[in-house]
Amino acid sequence: MKLGIVGKGGVGKTTVSALLARSYAADGARVLAIDTDSNPNLGVSLGLSVADMENVPVLPRAVIVGSGGDRTPEELVRDYGRITPAGVSLLSAIKVSEAGAGCMCGGHATVRSLLGTALEEHADVAIVDMEAGLEHLSRSGGTLAHADVLLVVMEPTRKSVLTASRTAVLAEELGIPRTVAVGNKARDASDADFFRAACAEYGVPLAGVLPYDAAVVAADLAGGVVDAEQGVAVLREVAALRRFLDGVPVA
Repeated sequence: MKLGIVGKGGVGKTTVSALLARSYAADGARVLAIDTDSNPNLGVSLGLSVADMENVPVLPRAVIVGSGGDRTPEELVRDYGRITPAGVSLLSAIKVSEAGAGCMCGGHATVRSLLGTALEEHADVAIVDMEAGLEHLSRSGGTLAHADVLLVVMEPTRKSVLTASRTAVLAEELGIPRTVAVGNKARDASDADFFRAACAEYGVPLAGVLPYDAAVVAADLAGGVVDAEQGVAVLREVAALRRFLDGVPVA
Protein backbone atom coordinates (compact mmCIF):
# COMPACT_ATOMS: atom_id res chain seq x y z
CA MET A 1 0.00 0.00 0.00
CA LYS A 2 1.20 3.48 -0.91
CA LEU A 3 -0.21 5.82 1.71
CA GLY A 4 0.01 9.61 1.59
CA ILE A 5 -0.39 11.51 4.88
CA VAL A 6 -1.73 15.03 4.30
CA GLY A 7 -3.54 17.86 6.11
CA LYS A 8 -3.29 21.48 7.18
CA GLY A 9 -0.33 22.69 9.21
CA GLY A 10 0.00 21.62 12.82
CA VAL A 11 -2.49 18.75 12.80
CA GLY A 12 0.14 16.09 13.55
CA LYS A 13 0.92 14.55 10.15
CA THR A 14 4.51 13.61 11.05
CA THR A 15 3.47 12.08 14.35
CA VAL A 16 0.72 10.02 12.71
CA SER A 17 3.09 9.00 9.89
CA ALA A 18 5.67 7.79 12.40
CA LEU A 19 3.16 5.99 14.60
CA LEU A 20 1.70 4.13 11.62
CA ALA A 21 5.14 3.29 10.25
CA ARG A 22 6.29 1.95 13.62
CA SER A 23 3.11 -0.07 14.01
CA TYR A 24 3.52 -1.77 10.64
CA ALA A 25 7.23 -2.42 11.24
CA ALA A 26 6.59 -3.89 14.68
CA ASP A 27 4.39 -6.51 13.03
CA GLY A 28 7.14 -7.46 10.58
CA ALA A 29 6.14 -5.40 7.55
CA ARG A 30 8.83 -3.81 5.37
CA VAL A 31 8.08 -0.11 5.70
CA LEU A 32 9.45 2.71 3.54
CA ALA A 33 8.82 6.16 5.03
CA ILE A 34 9.33 9.14 2.72
CA ASP A 35 9.69 12.59 4.25
CA THR A 36 8.66 15.24 1.72
CA ASP A 37 8.58 18.17 4.12
CA SER A 38 11.07 20.90 3.23
CA ASN A 39 11.70 21.10 6.98
CA PRO A 40 12.17 17.33 7.57
CA ASN A 41 11.62 15.89 11.04
CA LEU A 42 10.16 12.43 10.45
CA GLY A 43 13.48 10.77 11.28
CA VAL A 44 13.38 12.02 14.87
CA SER A 45 9.91 10.53 15.34
CA LEU A 46 11.33 7.23 14.08
CA GLY A 47 14.13 7.24 16.64
CA LEU A 48 17.03 8.95 14.90
CA SER A 49 19.04 11.56 16.74
CA VAL A 50 18.87 15.05 15.31
CA ALA A 51 22.47 14.70 14.10
CA ASP A 52 21.77 11.40 12.36
CA MET A 53 18.61 12.80 10.76
CA GLU A 54 20.51 15.80 9.45
CA ASN A 55 22.97 13.41 7.80
CA VAL A 56 20.31 11.48 5.88
CA PRO A 57 21.08 12.21 2.21
CA VAL A 58 18.40 13.96 0.20
CA LEU A 59 17.03 12.27 -2.91
CA PRO A 60 18.25 13.68 -6.22
CA ARG A 61 15.84 16.05 -7.90
CA ALA A 62 13.73 15.32 -10.97
CA VAL A 63 15.00 11.82 -11.66
CA ILE A 64 12.98 9.25 -13.56
CA VAL A 65 12.70 6.09 -11.50
CA GLY A 66 12.09 2.70 -13.02
CA SER A 67 12.86 0.69 -16.12
CA GLY A 68 14.85 2.79 -18.59
CA GLY A 69 14.99 5.73 -16.19
CA ASP A 70 17.78 7.49 -14.35
CA ARG A 71 17.62 5.24 -11.27
CA THR A 72 15.91 2.06 -10.14
CA PRO A 73 13.91 1.96 -6.90
CA GLU A 74 16.50 -0.46 -5.53
CA GLU A 75 19.29 2.04 -6.19
CA LEU A 76 17.43 4.89 -4.51
CA VAL A 77 16.61 2.87 -1.40
CA ARG A 78 20.14 1.47 -1.25
CA ASP A 79 21.97 4.76 -1.78
CA TYR A 80 19.66 7.20 0.01
CA GLY A 81 17.64 5.13 2.47
CA ARG A 82 18.56 4.88 6.14
CA ILE A 83 17.29 2.27 8.57
CA THR A 84 15.87 3.93 11.70
CA PRO A 85 15.76 2.47 15.22
CA ALA A 86 12.06 1.82 14.58
CA GLY A 87 13.01 -0.66 11.85
CA VAL A 88 11.65 1.64 9.16
CA SER A 89 13.61 2.63 6.04
CA LEU A 90 13.64 6.42 5.75
CA LEU A 91 14.04 8.47 2.60
CA SER A 92 14.44 12.25 2.77
CA ALA A 93 13.05 13.74 -0.42
CA ILE A 94 13.24 17.48 0.13
CA LYS A 95 15.26 19.77 2.36
CA VAL A 96 15.68 23.54 2.22
CA SER A 97 19.22 24.22 3.42
CA GLU A 98 20.03 27.38 1.46
CA ALA A 99 18.11 30.62 1.13
CA GLY A 100 17.07 31.55 -2.39
CA ALA A 101 17.75 28.07 -3.77
CA GLY A 102 14.50 27.91 -5.73
CA CYS A 103 11.41 25.73 -5.55
CA MET A 104 11.34 22.07 -4.52
CA CYS A 105 9.35 20.84 -7.53
CA GLY A 106 12.19 18.57 -8.66
CA GLY A 107 12.17 16.69 -5.38
CA HIS A 108 8.43 16.17 -5.62
CA ALA A 109 8.87 14.87 -9.17
CA THR A 110 11.31 12.24 -7.91
CA VAL A 111 8.82 11.08 -5.26
CA ARG A 112 6.02 10.90 -7.81
CA SER A 113 8.21 8.85 -10.14
CA LEU A 114 9.25 6.51 -7.31
CA LEU A 115 5.65 5.91 -6.25
CA GLY A 116 4.80 5.00 -9.83
CA THR A 117 7.11 1.96 -9.73
CA ALA A 118 6.58 -1.57 -8.41
CA LEU A 119 7.59 -0.78 -4.85
CA GLU A 120 6.25 -4.08 -3.54
CA GLU A 121 9.66 -5.58 -4.32
CA HIS A 122 11.20 -3.25 -1.74
CA ALA A 123 8.44 -2.52 0.77
CA ASP A 124 5.09 -3.80 1.94
CA VAL A 125 3.96 -0.30 2.91
CA ALA A 126 5.18 3.09 1.68
CA ILE A 127 4.15 6.02 3.87
CA VAL A 128 4.65 9.54 2.51
CA ASP A 129 4.66 12.37 5.06
CA MET A 130 3.64 15.39 3.01
CA GLU A 131 4.18 19.08 3.61
CA ALA A 132 1.16 21.00 4.90
CA GLY A 133 -1.54 22.29 2.59
CA LEU A 134 -2.92 21.39 -0.83
CA GLU A 135 -0.22 22.61 -3.22
CA HIS A 136 1.24 19.13 -3.69
CA LEU A 137 -2.10 18.06 -5.23
CA SER A 138 -2.09 20.93 -7.73
CA ARG A 139 1.50 20.46 -8.86
CA SER A 140 1.87 19.13 -12.41
CA GLY A 141 1.28 15.39 -12.24
CA GLY A 142 0.63 15.52 -8.50
CA THR A 143 3.24 14.26 -6.05
CA LEU A 144 0.83 11.62 -4.76
CA ALA A 145 -0.77 10.71 -8.09
CA HIS A 146 0.26 7.06 -7.62
CA ALA A 147 -0.84 6.76 -4.00
CA ASP A 148 -3.41 4.10 -3.17
CA VAL A 149 -4.88 5.98 -0.22
CA LEU A 150 -4.72 9.54 1.11
CA LEU A 151 -5.08 9.86 4.86
CA VAL A 152 -6.03 13.41 5.84
CA VAL A 153 -5.09 14.20 9.44
CA MET A 154 -7.42 16.63 11.21
CA GLU A 155 -7.46 18.37 14.56
CA PRO A 156 -10.80 19.22 16.20
CA THR A 157 -11.47 22.44 14.27
CA ARG A 158 -13.88 23.14 11.44
CA LYS A 159 -11.09 24.59 9.30
CA SER A 160 -9.23 21.31 9.57
CA VAL A 161 -12.25 19.29 8.44
CA LEU A 162 -12.86 21.76 5.62
CA THR A 163 -9.28 21.16 4.46
CA ALA A 164 -10.01 17.43 4.44
CA SER A 165 -13.08 18.03 2.29
CA ARG A 166 -11.11 20.10 -0.21
CA THR A 167 -8.39 17.47 -0.26
CA ALA A 168 -10.86 14.73 -1.11
CA VAL A 169 -12.16 16.67 -4.11
CA LEU A 170 -8.68 17.32 -5.50
CA ALA A 171 -7.57 13.74 -4.86
CA GLU A 172 -10.51 12.41 -6.84
CA GLU A 173 -9.66 14.73 -9.73
CA LEU A 174 -6.07 13.43 -9.58
CA GLY A 175 -7.30 9.84 -9.78
CA ILE A 176 -6.28 8.71 -6.29
CA PRO A 177 -8.58 5.76 -5.48
CA ARG A 178 -9.46 6.51 -1.84
CA THR A 179 -9.32 9.43 0.56
CA VAL A 180 -10.15 9.00 4.24
CA ALA A 181 -9.61 11.17 7.29
CA VAL A 182 -8.45 10.60 10.85
CA GLY A 183 -9.24 12.89 13.76
CA ASN A 184 -6.25 13.71 15.95
CA LYS A 185 -5.75 15.33 19.37
CA ALA A 186 -9.25 14.50 20.62
CA ARG A 187 -9.30 15.54 24.30
CA ASP A 188 -12.69 14.11 25.18
CA ALA A 189 -15.89 12.57 23.83
CA SER A 190 -17.12 15.94 22.56
CA ASP A 191 -14.11 16.22 20.24
CA ALA A 192 -14.78 12.72 18.91
CA ASP A 193 -18.43 13.64 18.39
CA PHE A 194 -17.35 16.78 16.53
CA PHE A 195 -15.20 14.76 14.12
CA ARG A 196 -18.05 12.37 13.37
CA ALA A 197 -20.60 15.14 12.85
CA ALA A 198 -18.37 17.45 10.80
CA CYS A 199 -17.07 14.65 8.59
CA ALA A 200 -20.63 13.52 7.93
CA GLU A 201 -21.59 17.12 7.10
CA TYR A 202 -18.74 17.53 4.59
CA GLY A 203 -18.90 14.00 3.20
CA VAL A 204 -15.46 12.93 4.40
CA PRO A 205 -15.06 9.23 5.36
CA LEU A 206 -13.77 9.05 8.93
CA ALA A 207 -11.24 6.25 9.52
CA GLY A 208 -10.81 6.80 13.25
CA VAL A 209 -10.06 9.24 16.04
CA LEU A 210 -6.74 9.46 17.87
CA PRO A 211 -6.77 10.89 21.39
CA TYR A 212 -4.71 13.75 22.73
CA ASP A 213 -2.01 11.86 24.62
CA ALA A 214 0.57 13.34 26.98
CA ALA A 215 3.03 10.68 25.78
CA VAL A 216 3.03 12.29 22.33
CA VAL A 217 3.74 15.70 23.85
CA ALA A 218 6.53 14.24 25.97
CA ALA A 219 8.10 12.60 22.92
CA ASP A 220 8.04 15.88 21.01
CA LEU A 221 9.65 17.71 23.91
CA ALA A 222 12.34 15.06 24.25
CA GLY A 223 12.91 14.76 20.51
CA GLY A 224 12.21 11.03 20.47
CA VAL A 225 9.59 8.35 19.95
CA VAL A 226 6.35 7.76 21.81
CA ASP A 227 6.99 5.44 24.73
CA ALA A 228 4.99 2.20 24.33
CA GLU A 229 4.19 1.95 28.03
CA GLN A 230 3.15 5.57 28.41
CA GLY A 231 1.36 5.98 25.08
CA VAL A 232 -1.08 3.09 25.48
CA ALA A 233 -4.16 5.11 24.54
CA VAL A 234 -2.85 6.57 21.29
CA LEU A 235 -1.10 3.35 20.23
CA ARG A 236 -4.32 1.41 20.71
CA GLU A 237 -6.17 3.75 18.37
CA VAL A 238 -3.30 3.69 15.86
CA ALA A 239 -3.68 -0.09 15.72
CA ALA A 240 -7.40 0.36 15.05
CA LEU A 241 -6.59 2.88 12.31
CA ARG A 242 -4.23 0.38 10.75
CA ARG A 243 -6.93 -2.27 10.66
CA PHE A 244 -9.23 0.21 8.92
CA LEU A 245 -6.59 1.12 6.34
CA ASP A 246 -5.77 -2.53 5.66
CA GLY A 247 -9.41 -3.06 4.76
CA VAL A 248 -9.71 -0.07 2.40
CA PRO A 249 -10.26 -1.27 -1.18
CA VAL A 250 -7.87 0.44 -3.57
CA ALA A 251 -8.58 -1.31 -6.88
